[in-house]
Amino acid sequence: MLTAFIQVRTIDIIDILLVAIIMYQVYRLIRGTVAFNIFLAIIGIWLLYVVVNMLKMKLLSSILGTIIGGGAIALIILFQQEIRRFLILLGTKYFPNKSFSLLNLLKRNDPNQRQVRIASIHKACINLSKTYTGALIVISRNASVEVYAETGDYLHALTSSRLLETIFIKNGPLHDGAVIIERDQIVAARCVLPFTTKTELPPYYGMRHRAGLGISENSDAFVIIVSEERGDISIAEHGVLVPEVGEQELWQILRKNFEEKDDKS
Repeated sequence: MLTAFIQVRTIDIIDILLVAIIMYQVYRLIRGTVAFNIFLAIIGIWLLYVVVNMLKMKLLSSILGTIIGGGAIALIILFQQEIRRFLILLGTKYFPNKSFSLLNLLKRNDPNQRQVRIASIHKACINLSKTYTGALIVISRNASVEVYAETGDYLHALTSSRLLETIFIKNGPLHDGAVIIERDQIVAARCVLPFTTKTELPPYYGMRHRAGLGISENSDAFVIIVSEERGDISIAEHGVLVPEVGEQELWQILRKNFEEKDDKS
């Protein structure tokens, strides 16, 4: 009686699919970065170890086995930013803040819950774009960006378009850096943000765009970048940069991401 050489179970198919999904997400996180080359080198060493093991080359196999065996700690050190981004991706994309979550229940029971003043932010961005005034605005969500606010000057002022435009006036004392907004307040200005490690960005994107993309990779914050050279508006979210966002498109995106609140700008 003939028996199958390979028995494929349902759990094996699920196992393969899960590994494929994880590998694809890892690829998305590290593509275009220096970490991608490191990842390829690690895959190459592992494949070499498999081949050497199959050929029973004991000396080389033991050396590679030692390297791979102690490689877990090295991987954590080398890919600490990518691991952080992966966990943020899991928390914001695959486990989003649904209506029955504890956070939403707390918000629902809080009568004084303040919302992002999107009308003021939108008006400021449009005016800054028309005057070719560079700006970098970070709107926090669930993940705290307090560590970045500490690098700047605390304001704790009610968000208004006039205040945002004043902060980013050229040669002003607070214009160089990012503004961090939490709910209806401008928490801090002149904040220093982490730069992205992606190498595939076009050369005309300066430090402002790289910093905006960097903070979106390290948190779930929503970022608006106004170019000083071209006057166009870009947004960064979850490590993705969307260039040349129009006036109406920016408004729709803000409405989609944050609850609207009537405010006086």
